[in-house]
Amino acid sequence: MEDKKMKKVLYIIMCVVGIMSTYSCSDFLEPKSDSETDAEFVFSNSITARAAIEGAYEQWRATANSYVFGAGLFYAADAAGSDIERHPEGYAAQPLRHIPETFYENGKRTSDYDVGKYDQENGAYSNLFAVIGQANAIISAVEKKDNFKTDVIDATKPNFLSQLYGEAVALRATAYRELIKYYGDVPYVHTFGVSATSMAGRDSIYDACLADLKVVEKNMYDQGEIPNVSALDKHYFSKQYVQGLIGRMALEAAGYQTRRTDGTINYTNGEGKALTFETKGTPNQNAQYGRRADWKDLVEIARVYFKKVIDNHPGIKFNANDFSEFFLQMMSDDAIYADESIYEYPMQWNSTSDERAYSSGRPSNGGSKAAYPCKDYGQCRINPAYYYGIFDPQDKRRDLAVTCTGSDGKGYEVLIPFTPGSKSSAGGLSMNKWDENRQTNPNTLAQRKSGINGPYMRMSEIYLGYAEACALLGGTHDNEAKTYLTLIRKRAFTNPNVDAFITACGNLYPQSGYSPLYKAIIEERGFEFAGEGDRRWTLIRTGILPEAIKRIKELTKEMIDGLEKNGSYTFANGNVISASVYTKAVDAKALYGKRLTEATPAGQENDPVLFPGWRGQNNNWESFGCDYKGNTKTNLAIQGLFKPVADPAALIADGYKEVAWGSELVKQKAEYYDYLFTNYDYVSTPIYLWPITPNQLATGGYVNGYGFPNTVK
Repeated sequence: MEDKKMKKVLYIIMCVVGIMSTYSCSDFLEPKSDSETDAEFVFSNSITARAAIEGAYEQWRATANSYVFGAGLFYAADAAGSDIERHPEGYAAQPLRHIPETFYENGKRTSDYDVGKYDQENGAYSNLFAVIGQANAIISAVEKKDNFKTDVIDATKPNFLSQLYGEAVALRATAYRELIKYYGDVPYVHTFGVSATSMAGRDSIYDACLADLKVVEKNMYDQGEIPNVSALDKHYFSKQYVQGLIGRMALEAAGYQTRRTDGTINYTNGEGKALTFETKGTPNQNAQYGRRADWKDLVEIARVYFKKVIDNHPGIKFNANDFSEFFLQMMSDDAIYADESIYEYPMQWNSTSDERAYSSGRPSNGGSKAAYPCKDYGQCRINPAYYYGIFDPQDKRRDLAVTCTGSDGKGYEVLIPFTPGSKSSAGGLSMNKWDENRQTNPNTLAQRKSGINGPYMRMSEIYLGYAEACALLGGTHDNEAKTYLTLIRKRAFTNPNVDAFITACGNLYPQSGYSPLYKAIIEERGFEFAGEGDRRWTLIRTGILPEAIKRIKELTKEMIDGLEKNGSYTFANGNVISASVYTKAVDAKALYGKRLTEATPAGQENDPVLFPGWRGQNNNWESFGCDYKGNTKTNLAIQGLFKPVADPAALIADGYKEVAWGSELVKQKAEYYDYLFTNYDYVSTPIYLWPITPNQLATGGYVNGYGFPNTVK
């Protein structure tokens, strides 16, 4: 009976998606056209109306995973282009990714960048506009209903139609948020079937989206209360998501961005009034880096709406004691959503191509099929100088965020070399937050099929966004900013020592003009979301990008020079990176009763198997078909990772092997230092945006800015 019911719902969804995709401009010009009649059917009952939004969500889910948050542009730059994150492969091996990552080598490479080759015609740009098209179809259809004004605009409490309308408006705003982040100024299409005739300045788009979101927010359901949706389901947009999205977009709209100065865009606010900007640095490729002069008004909007989520978030929990729970819950089961999540886009085990572990997880050298685990590329790697010199050794997030080991795909743990390359056989320190070894039901059948959802918004971002907004406004808001910074740090440290942290951050980014409290919040955001691709955009929008790049470049040079001269380098926090480390395979299950380690237990910091924590292999790969053939030494004991080994000969006698470590960084100086934001001069406007592809330009009659060509080579 349940199967028949599910098939019926799926059939309705397919039919409705087909109806929605056939709308054209004329559908809204002729009364009672076939499409209008179809639309009346779609929104005549809750099942077909919900099916319509399901189709739009599916377009967004596929786009988010494959183009903007998992693979695609996120994969090329966000997850590999900040002071925290880096790329695994050689610079020359992936120029279409690495040139944009370096801000097109200070803007010098925009004119010869091969537009349309990485971000292709059917890539992020076109797919995000497909999301907007489906959202607009629903918005336009709802707005034509006789009860639109009473049930949506003038409603005094949430109802099914106001919720549906709000979800569609939020979907459109979410897609525009991503378009602005990657392309800057884009066409603004807000009426279904009506094509844009010109580029719109991003500021007017931000303002329009924020205005729309404010209208729908008040009459949307809280998380867990959406009609016909399970209370535990978090892949629909709730009131809390919309409030968080308002906060997120307002904070970004208030920040620094690179805008064209070639006269092609009229930068106005949502009311059409010309904007002025506070600029930084020097112009570059007919563009200038700056923020709106009215930025404080937007920050206040962000503060208000972040606080709304904080004050009322049923069904959304912030675990104040355990940072790891969020990631462990995400890896537990297809039907489980993490407590801290406000919204996750869903992925299905062994069905859809899933980038979460493959590109943003712990690497594996396994094959594409029948491996333990299967191949995980590991596009998101971590700058060694950040891991060793900036990440506090006492921070409980460090080992869960970053790993020095991966999997060989046969059930064994391996050290990841610093040589350029992918998988666990190369590429260096890696993202560790998603590890197929930790899944309740890991997929050993095929790669990119893990079923781990995309975590798009969670409570820790709300807390840090609120703290940031409060600190930017200053004055009486500073106490609130410190309160929520403290909440985040308290679950990361046994002794968070927030005052000392704020004081220390006062020495960072002296040219920014920010308070020590604000700088501490931005630093904390880096630790909280390390490896997740948040840092690049945060550095851009806060304007501290040049100074953050300079810090990591200088620290990297000091580290490599010290290794070359002395065979080791000691960082200010006491960590030491040495030319070599020593490893030995051990049977962790015999020693500890498990292979998969967690946070290092207090007092066990000298145990070479348990420290660093969050390593090892799945506790029972045998149950999934792995045959160890009697060799159950699955885990690595590691000596010398953070302090020099006193007696190497004794370790070797005990079965350890000497393995090149820091010495490889010296050999790979070009990859780890020279190509780290190569040629960026810390003054020129950063060109971080992507070119629009030739066919899209031709269709709309637009031209690229920032020095990009308008045709493929």
